[in-house]
Amino acid sequence: MCSYNPASFNDRLLLGLKGTVSEAELHVIKARLRGGILNKARRGEYRCPLPTGFVYDELGNVVLDPDLQVRETIAYFFETFSRVGSASQTVRVFKKEGLRFPSRMRNEKLITFQPLTASTALRTLNNPRYAGTYVYGRRYYRRTADGKNVPRKRERDDWLACIPDAHPGYITGEQFQQNLKILEINGRGYEVARASPPREGAALLQGRAVCGLCGRHFRLRYATRRGRQEAWYICDRAQGTRGEPCCQSIAGAPIDEAVGALVAAMVTPTAVELALEIRREIEARHDEADRLRLRAVERAQYAADLAQRRFMLVDPSNRLVANTLEYEWNDKLRTLANAREERERSQQQDRLALDDAIRDRLIAMTADFKTLWRDQSLPNRERKRLLAYIVEDVTLVKLPEEGTTRIHVRFKAGRTETLMAQNPKSSAQQVKTRPEVLELVDKLLDSHTCSEIADILNNQGIRPGGCVRPGKADIRFTALRVSYLAQRNGLRTRRDRLRDRGMLTRPEAAVRLGIHEATLASWVRHGLVTRHAYNDYAYLYEVSDSSLPAKHCSRWDRLTDRVARMQAAQESRPSHPIKGVVV
Repeated sequence: MCSYNPASFNDRLLLGLKGTVSEAELHVIKARLRGGILNKARRGEYRCPLPTGFVYDELGNVVLDPDLQVRETIAYFFETFSRVGSASQTVRVFKKEGLRFPSRMRNEKLITFQPLTASTALRTLNNPRYAGTYVYGRRYYRRTADGKNVPRKRERDDWLACIPDAHPGYITGEQFQQNLKILEINGRGYEVARASPPREGAALLQGRAVCGLCGRHFRLRYATRRGRQEAWYICDRAQGTRGEPCCQSIAGAPIDEAVGALVAAMVTPTAVELALEIRREIEARHDEADRLRLRAVERAQYAADLAQRRFMLVDPSNRLVANTLEYEWNDKLRTLANAREERERSQQQDRLALDDAIRDRLIAMTADFKTLWRDQSLPNRERKRLLAYIVEDVTLVKLPEEGTTRIHVRFKAGRTETLMAQNPKSSAQQVKTRPEVLELVDKLLDSHTCSEIADILNNQGIRPGGCVRPGKADIRFTALRVSYLAQRNGLRTRRDRLRDRGMLTRPEAAVRLGIHEATLASWVRHGLVTRHAYNDYAYLYEVSDSSLPAKHCSRWDRLTDRVARMQAAQESRPSHPIKGVVV
């Protein structure tokens, strides 16, 4: 036996050459094997592990799974995705209808039915084998620093093999590309153009509202105010990325109402066909779901029968095996009973959803599409789905100076419509007093005090602006409210108005008449001097320059006698009333 000494230079050189030659031989063998695999893959003959729903026949050709339940479930999966337009919503539909999705472990023949998950849905939608396309080399492995092989995706143009229509599929190639496009659009949350699938939110223009200033799609923001949920269309992409001010922020309620009224008015002639199509779609959906549940019952029945046959064939004296088979048989029977109960319960729910009352209501809705559109029981998602077939996008431009928003609607056929919607008032604008009320208060201040004006407004049914607040519907005008209203809006006070008309204060009137203030008060009581109230406790006095009352001795000429003579003179000369005397 030949031995080598690693300490010897010649032996060490010989060992290195042999190792290099051996490594080269292994590389050549591996390259030849890899080349053979690639040649077979390019011809579509290399047998790859198939996804759930496909099997190899006796000749090695790819065919659909002979299990009818598997085929119908996968077909229903793609139909549901084309209807709802989202992988997560497809998972919710399967969860709501109690359906399970077939799954087969790698290199195993046994198929199990499990609840559909989002990862399974995405993996199924992204697999081109379901479109009948033979593919190979969609991924490659990269060794990391810790020695692990990590899979990486290749671009479509870099796939090692791609043969369309190589075997039967569940969908066409065009449908597969459309599904990929929908998934790509759903995942682009920050792109310029994004038409997201309809969801449960109240915003009607979800994914279709475009900012008229920057061209980006609006975000949606929901806020709960005064016990109700409000939707807002907000364009703040530039603020988040570049720190610029928010482009636009528009309340959604008036926009949705205007667009909904336009759509309802335009679609009214086709309401009959649309309602019947909705009813047919609901019935077909329930029938397909019931057929899938029936397949689950049939599978459970077959498993129970098989367990029964196994139990009947066992030797009764072998109790160890008989007990195990009896337990398995009972377990299969329980599974069968649960499947039947689930189907019956789902059938009852479907019948409740399509009973005669709902059928009659759908038929009644055919006469008027507006009734269907405004029906409170119609989910927001379905209303958005109806809108998606009609409207391409809606461009919004807010006009703050005018208090309106310009709405430019672009329909699928290319037609356009321009609408104007009134922007909702802010909290300050909602509680602000109406201009006509201010004009009335300004007019009444010429002849009434604040308390008298408050009584007049309340008697006419006019309420303060703050009555729109929650719990403030019973508030009324008071003297303090009227005074604050006049002050805040720059109205001239009643005192200033009376002063402009020449009214005098008590000291000024007393000086003008040459009497004491107490005498002035007595003259006012007896009607010799007129006073005008400018609030509930203060007055201004009217003293005419033409006929000033003269001061007399009250002992010989009492005030009551003077007033009586003045009234008699006034009655004898009605065309020339005495100024400064209250009649």
